[in-house]
Amino acid sequence: MNLLRKWKTQILIFLAVVGPGIITANVDNDAGGILTYSQAGAKFGYSLLWTLIPITVALIVVQEMVARMGVVTGKGLADLIREEFGFRMTFFLMLMLLIADLGNTISEFAGLASGMSVLGVSRYLAVPAGAFIVWALVVRGTYRTVEKVFLLACFFYASYPLSAYLAHPSWKLALVNTVKPSFHFDAPYLYMLIGLVGTTIAPWMQFYLQSAVVEKGISPKDYFHSRLDVIVGCILTDVVAFFIILACAVTIFATGPRDVVDPGDAAIALRPLAGQAASWLFAFGLCNASLFSAAILPLATAYYVCEGLGFESGINKKFREAPAFYSLYTALILVGALAVILLREAYQIPIIMLSQVINGILLPFVLIFMLRLANNEELMGAYRNTRFLNVIAWTTCLVVIALTMILVLSTVFPGYFK
Repeated sequence: MNLLRKWKTQILIFLAVVGPGIITANVDNDAGGILTYSQAGAKFGYSLLWTLIPITVALIVVQEMVARMGVVTGKGLADLIREEFGFRMTFFLMLMLLIADLGNTISEFAGLASGMSVLGVSRYLAVPAGAFIVWALVVRGTYRTVEKVFLLACFFYASYPLSAYLAHPSWKLALVNTVKPSFHFDAPYLYMLIGLVGTTIAPWMQFYLQSAVVEKGISPKDYFHSRLDVIVGCILTDVVAFFIILACAVTIFATGPRDVVDPGDAAIALRPLAGQAASWLFAFGLCNASLFSAAILPLATAYYVCEGLGFESGINKKFREAPAFYSLYTALILVGALAVILLREAYQIPIIMLSQVINGILLPFVLIFMLRLANNEELMGAYRNTRFLNVIAWTTCLVVIALTMILVLSTVFPGYFK
């Protein structure tokens, strides 16, 4: 009876703490992530499934560090960077992240337009409606309300496992390729491998997760449950990635490897091979992910810019209490939605590509800042990184830096990476 009561108490505490880790990780499967995973399956079939295991480990290591810093310090990552490294460094970092996240926000609304077009809805209706919904949710809601809606959105990622199941994959082949690495040294394979890493660990995620942990008021006594929230979230997001790759591998790749230039293309391609239901489920998942991310990305940006520059921030505050926070959030949504409505796709793509390059350039700096802060004994006390964790974290950091720099260079100088 005592054991049962103890387990019941632990589950209730976990349910009270759950949210920031699961939400942040799931937003990683945004329109850009779905496009990357779709391309991996469409061009390379099952052969890249093995990458999801080391990628998940790397994501857990990075996300756990920022969650722990939020729990221990009660401050956001941008706040800590400003205090430890100075205002000037923080200002330029926030400026570059702001530019990158504007491009990311445009890509989310472009993903929403793409998914809704598969379902027969015009972007001129879908994008303004989506922009208003995400704006009203955050501006008019409280943190508790917003978090519940975001957690509900996470459940709709189940559309991807269902879509993959309807495509009738070879489960044995999928399992073998998940546990047995098959590495190739040709440029397209390496480029896709780098893309899978780059789409999984993004700078904005670290800032949002730490800010969400702080705003939720999670204390050190709940650190174990917060860490569990992060681990569960990281595993779930890459399980979804697994099924996206699988769905495209068993349909698009099976009829001839090819590029997927738009995430909506993958949904359309599923139709003749896996049926209308699979196509609609994939498109629905894309719409849900894009709308979900269109709310989180501007919110993450508003959090870290305001924290870094010393302005009031937080969903629990009223507009008059945090005018800079809500004004920035509103501006990002407005500009992102208008760009998709007014600009042709040919003009949107360079903006989105620029944001990915900036993300790649900034990620190494953000990771190094995080590691220095997590090892600061005065700041973290008994919760600072252990030697074992540092080995894992620095190895992860160096690998991510190397792969990210190759990705950035291949984007800026594509002729040298053919």
